[in-house]
Amino acid sequence: MTPENVTGPLAHHAEGPVWWPGWGGLRWVDGEAGDLLTLDPDGVTRQHIDDEYLAFARPRAGGGLVAVGARTLYLADDVDGEARAVASLHDDPRVRMNDGCCDPRGRLLTGSMAYDATPDAGRVLRIDDDLDIVTVLPRATVSNGIGFSPDGRRAYYVDTLTHRIDVFDVAEGELRGRRAFAVIRADQGLPDGLAVAADGSVWVALWGGGAVHGFDPAGAHVATITLPVPQVSACTFGDDDLGTLYITTSAQGLSPDHGTDAGSVFAVRPGVHGIPVTPFAG
Repeated sequence: MTPENVTGPLAHHAEGPVWWPGWGGLRWVDGEAGDLLTLDPDGVTRQHIDDEYLAFARPRAGGGLVAVGARTLYLADDVDGEARAVASLHDDPRVRMNDGCCDPRGRLLTGSMAYDATPDAGRVLRIDDDLDIVTVLPRATVSNGIGFSPDGRRAYYVDTLTHRIDVFDVAEGELRGRRAFAVIRADQGLPDGLAVAADGSVWVALWGGGAVHGFDPAGAHVATITLPVPQVSACTFGDDDLGTLYITTSAQGLSPDHGTDAGSVFAVRPGVHGIPVTPFAG
């Protein structure tokens, strides 16, 4: 499988991709710029949201979008409209929010991390449809990918510096029984964002590993997608059949003369199809 570069290196730190027909297809963030990017037929457009950092955005069930900044939750009533701050997610300037998703009930899950990756300085929060904020995991170091199995009975989670993808059982909407699903060897990179396919396979971006690895529902490594850049940050399934895996990459931490297409979005057809994104119920 040879990925195609579909954007060129337009972002410094491309992250958090998501496909949603209601906002025109693929959107992702340029994290340190605080911008939400959209892939249009004529190119890529930007919408600035947060002055410090933008972690990710998701569609809202009633229209518009929800976005998670460094410390702030934003809502917009129109997908291309102005995003307004509606809640503070924390008040520690040493910590910023990071990756997340919506659970099968439409509640937003988002984790955090210290800028210097201080152990256990982050946590995972759940934002309910009434914007009530609940702590799901009180300690995390580099909270990253979160996703749910097609039947909603399992949740997959990456705290990057554990070198693992973990799995939880989902019981009455709560996460239970955390355990290792797959271990990423140090020489393969660090697990980052992830996507779950309709066949139950889990696809994880490998930061520093220049690849995306696919795992079957039992946690066995079944596929490798090699990228021509080292910092692979996240992935999502898209296109009308959800059969294309869009992969974000980053130039974060690379020297100015790295000479790669880091910061580009790549696309590949891995032979499996994704599941539709769950919009935020709030």
